[in-house]
Amino acid sequence: MPKNYPNLTIFLALVFILFTQVSEAQNKLDSLWSVWEDPNQPDSNRLMALKEFTWGGYLFTQPDSAFYFAELQYEFAKSKDLKKYMAEALNTQGVSYGIRGNSPKALEYFQKSLPIREELGDQKGMANTNNNIGMIYRNQGDNTMAREYFQKGLAIVQELGNKKVIANTLNNIGLTYQDQGDFDKALEYFENSLVMQEELGNRQSIAVLLNNIGSISEKQNKYPKAMEYFQKSLKMRQELGDYQGVANSLNNIGILYKEEQEYSKAIKYCSEGLEMAKNMEVLNEQKNACKCLYHAYKETGNNTRALGYFEQMTLLKDSLFNEENTKKITQLEMQYEFDKKEAATKAEQEKKDAIAAQELKQQKLVRNGFMGGFAVVFLFAGVFLVQRNRIGKEKERSEELLLNILPEETAQELKENGHADAQLIEQVTVLFTDFKGFTALSEKVTPKELVADLHECFSAFDHICEKYGIEKIKTIGDAYMAAGGLPSPNFTHAKDAVNAALEMAKIVEKGKAKKIAAGLPFFEIRIGVHTGPVVAGIVGVKKFQYDIWGDTVNTASRMESSGEVGKVNISESTFELLKQDAAFSFESRGKVKAKGKGEIEMFFVEG
Repeated sequence: MPKNYPNLTIFLALVFILFTQVSEAQNKLDSLWSVWEDPNQPDSNRLMALKEFTWGGYLFTQPDSAFYFAELQYEFAKSKDLKKYMAEALNTQGVSYGIRGNSPKALEYFQKSLPIREELGDQKGMANTNNNIGMIYRNQGDNTMAREYFQKGLAIVQELGNKKVIANTLNNIGLTYQDQGDFDKALEYFENSLVMQEELGNRQSIAVLLNNIGSISEKQNKYPKAMEYFQKSLKMRQELGDYQGVANSLNNIGILYKEEQEYSKAIKYCSEGLEMAKNMEVLNEQKNACKCLYHAYKETGNNTRALGYFEQMTLLKDSLFNEENTKKITQLEMQYEFDKKEAATKAEQEKKDAIAAQELKQQKLVRNGFMGGFAVVFLFAGVFLVQRNRIGKEKERSEELLLNILPEETAQELKENGHADAQLIEQVTVLFTDFKGFTALSEKVTPKELVADLHECFSAFDHICEKYGIEKIKTIGDAYMAAGGLPSPNFTHAKDAVNAALEMAKIVEKGKAKKIAAGLPFFEIRIGVHTGPVVAGIVGVKKFQYDIWGDTVNTASRMESSGEVGKVNISESTFELLKQDAAFSFESRGKVKAKGKGEIEMFFVEG
């Protein structure tokens, strides 16, 4: 037997296990929904099942849907006077708004939840809600109010003895003092939190606190201590595979060397930080690195390099400003849509109430007659059938939305720890698309028409990804990113991704032909594909998203930018996996220079 058979058997076994886990996650959600639907279950069981269904299946991936399910929970709990579950539903709705970046609405729902929990004496719930309110106030820049609620939460968890929450709250309080420039108080809280996190062995939080203490020490001009803590944080973040944190630590060390006038070392660390931040597509860290490099090169007399980084820094500032404005506009649009739905729901309920009142009046007129009783039977039968059909349709909708859930182990870890560790996946195929002519098109059509075109195209791409079993990762402006071979590894990821890319190219070509025939402006597409290892997991603390990063992602992006309009450009690693497949034909391009990557062997592929 060939030597690679045992490895293949093990790999197939792992694939089967991963498939089983995903199936089990779906089965679990179906089971929870069945409990919620079952009127024979105790009310508390139904409400607990609905809460777990909402948190496990929707809150971090479809927060607007999570809000809807929490509303179901609230209304049912209110009808049964189960205040504990009313408070939990309000808290879930607050978290839903927080994830979507709508701080005022999040605050509103948390503040509705808190007095109910206080009335019930629910200390754990009170601590949780106080901390949530504190986070919202800090996000809004009101550190005094944030600290007031953090302190309230801290007093409760200290009484409960929950060390993990105590440590996290101490760090939050330290951040409020840091924001207000009280560095001595900030350092006191960070150091106390660090001691507790080290006792708990929470390495992710330890790395963050080491970085926080380094930042405080730098502001106090205690450079040796700052360097010691930054280096410790960098080492731990590298061990954890926290690449966004690594970029942050590299920049902090580089900036510190700049302050100490060791410009060659500053350039070394900030250059590494900039490259890592570009790979991670973290604009703020890119801006910080460019600022560091600008000052370092300026001080060494290299004005040409300094000017280049100054221009990059300015562009990144503009991008961050536009990104923040986009977020605010999105929040306003979301609030408008919610208010519109709420008004429609209220109107529908009033209509139902009026119908119910009329039906009740009719029932009273015939309540003493046999036919009257018979009519009541039919009335309730009709109501039952309508309700059953409505719930059935909602379940179908739920099952469709479940296609967007996180991997089970990631979601579970996120719920338990508040974060999820990244995973290295040895081989996936990453697809990047970008439109040519999109900027020019935006100058010729209205914003509404532009967004409609983009929505139509990306919707088609979503269906193509679903057809070929590849994972949509995200959209970045007018760019689209997807990957085959994750979260569950498979042997067909390269073929799936290339088939999807070829079909995407055809969709855009057809759209172009229609636009030309109608005498309308159009855009074209470039597509790049590359195969290699990636790190996959959850990034950020708000608007959680399953994402991938690493050099493979960067190279896939270079495949796109180095390609040609209307063609699918693939790397040598993808070609090697497909070269024996008769379904494809290839055109070698030889070695092509790619920005930041040197010369790379590339191929055009056709189906």
